[in-house]
Amino acid sequence: MDITMNLYYTGKDGNALKFVKEMEESGTAAAIRAEKGNLRYEYFVSVDDPETVLLIDSWTDQEALDVHHASAMMNTIARLREKYDLHMKAERYSKSEQEEDPSFLRK
Repeated sequence: MDITMNLYYTGKDGNALKFVKEMEESGTAAAIRAEKGNLRYEYFVSVDDPETVLLIDSWTDQEALDVHHASAMMNTIARLREKYDLHMKAERYSKSEQEEDPSFLRK
């Protein structure tokens, strides 16, 4: 069962975007995308609140997510969150293949 985390990073003075930029330019985001079990690691900017960035972070299963959370990469992410004084909100979703209803999707 896939697990998706929606992580909302909120800061001031463009710090959430600065955080994303450093994550991307330092190669940290690319390294996370390359981890076994990672399905998606993608940032989005809120139209309603430009001080908030949404990270959609998807994994194949809980084991892959646990390995990621135990990695040294989490120290890097925590250090950058502190550097940019970001606050977080997290949402967790699980999806199985049976849950998708293609009748509502236009491809």
